[in-house]
Amino acid sequence: MSKEKMSLRAPQGRGNLLPDAKPAEQDLPLLKDGQPWQAFAIVPEKEDPAGWQLPHHTKEVKRAAQGKVGYEHTVDWLLLEKSVLLLSCFGDEGRRVAADPELIIQAARHLAGHFRKGGRQIPNALCVLI
Repeated sequence: MSKEKMSLRAPQGRGNLLPDAKPAEQDLPLLKDGQPWQAFAIVPEKEDPAGWQLPHHTKEVKRAAQGKVGYEHTVDWLLLEKSVLLLSCFGDEGRRVAADPELIIQAARHLAGHFRKGGRQIPNALCVLI
């Protein structure tokens, strides 16, 4: 062994270089049901997944959030239709989304944007809200 002492410590200012080191919790994206906040129409606070409502994107939305594909390619049209029902005055089998009225209007505008960009007719249930 040489006269230099071997050190197991990481060099100052470079973080932990060990291969089994886990990223800090704040570096991990917040998810709800395996989806990031971008997959939801109602997101009162990005830091609180419990409040996120109306998912309407496929799992590919993670790639869209990284800029690898466009968001419109990740729309799940069946989930989008379900989200429209939950926003509508009649709801889905009597169930409606519970959220601040301003968040409901923002969600309706967001969902209508997907219909517009997808070249589809905007449902009357959204037209009433936007």
